[in-house]
Amino acid sequence: MATVFKAITTEDGKGIFHLFPALCKGCGLCIEKCPVDTIGWAKQLGVFGTPVVESGHGKPCIACKKCELVCPDSAIWIEKKEE
Repeated sequence: MATVFKAITTEDGKGIFHLFPALCKGCGLCIEKCPVDTIGWAKQLGVFGTPVVESGHGKPCIACKKCELVCPDSAIWIEKKEE
């Protein structure tokens, strides 16, 4: 039986930010690498009891996907909004 991971989805700027809290260990690499500082800590705790991340903290997301690329656990998926 396959495991199904549910995402928390937030539309922000040019991107649609999907976070899979069951995969996020709260390392903060995405926060560090975001060029517009839109990613920050959420109040929700992840699977390891550490805070997960969320978008909407700084400037709007530019959908550069740097957070998705640096996430060691594939906990982030960014979709570009249709213009």
